[in-house]
Amino acid sequence: MVQYVDNHLDLSFAALSDATRRGIIDQLGQADASITNLAEKFQLTLTGMKKHVQVLERAGLVVTQKVGRVRTCKLGTNGLKAEAEWIEAHRKLFEARFEALDEIIGELKQEGSDEPAS
Repeated sequence: MVQYVDNHLDLSFAALSDATRRGIIDQLGQADASITNLAEKFQLTLTGMKKHVQVLERAGLVVTQKVGRVRTCKLGTNGLKAEAEWIEAHRKLFEARFEALDEIIGELKQEGSDEPAS
């Protein structure tokens, strides 16, 4: 069996599968923040927040910079272009399949209404 492999998409979608990590992305969309500030906002331990940030960082969604004792997080420069393109392509596929199904259902309904009533 051939398997489609795209590690970048795997990392991105895995990172975005968690509500806390999506919240971190939302927060960093408003302003850069330290891990300490993010931990306080999301009521997590520093260790817990560091783990979430590491997942986002591996996916390229967040970058961090350490200045002194403070590690600041900001959105990555890659954005979600590849992810959005993948989703859009599959949305179009689903839409086309549902339109075809609607046509078949419409034809079946029309055939059923053409039969004489008993």
